[in-house]
Amino acid sequence: MSNIRIIEIKEGVFAQNNQKAQELRERLKKEGTFLINLMSSPGSGKTTTLVSTIRSLKDELSMGVMEADIDSDVDARAIDQAGVKVVQLHTGGMCHLDAEMTRQGIEALETEGLDLVVLENVGNLVCPAEFDTGAHKNVMILSVPEGDDKPLKYPLMFEVVDLVLVNKMDAIEYFDFDLDLFKERVRKLNDEIEVIPISAKTGEGMEPWFDWLKEQTAKIKN
Repeated sequence: MSNIRIIEIKEGVFAQNNQKAQELRERLKKEGTFLINLMSSPGSGKTTTLVSTIRSLKDELSMGVMEADIDSDVDARAIDQAGVKVVQLHTGGMCHLDAEMTRQGIEALETEGLDLVVLENVGNLVCPAEFDTGAHKNVMILSVPEGDDKPLKYPLMFEVVDLVLVNKMDAIEYFDFDLDLFKERVRKLNDEIEVIPISAKTGEGMEPWFDWLKEQTAKIKN
């Protein structure tokens, strides 16, 4: 008979994280602050999209941003130049944020009085999808050059997000990207997901994205 004890640690870690995430969500709702978790691969145009969003909405919504990276503060400086509150979160080598890390970022950002806070998660399509950060909505950006097959390769990401922004539509003629096929693949995984084609570079499709943000922010306050 073996004396080796087997402990299912993963379930315990996720359960604890989910509890902290729910507590953070409830706290921010009481404060009237809408938190989104923004995820994508590196190079999808996440920061460019965010900067464009800030410049268009900062006079209507009080905004703050948490920039999560393994190292560097390049993105945080870009957000700072766009004119909103920002904190840089270094993950110490971890490829995602969890609820406790997000809470620490919220404390550092001092979110009281903010309508909208964006957590720009670490750039990859695997780890960030596994952890509830406490955000009210999960959003991802997929760029056209990445291909329309990503829902087949990274299904969990598409199962947990509420909205997908398909970025770099201005370049779609140069890539083998079928938008209708992409939507079909996504909705087999998540039939409630919204898909908005955009170009952060040209501004194409950005208004529906802005409208979505304003609508969701208003809901949190009601």
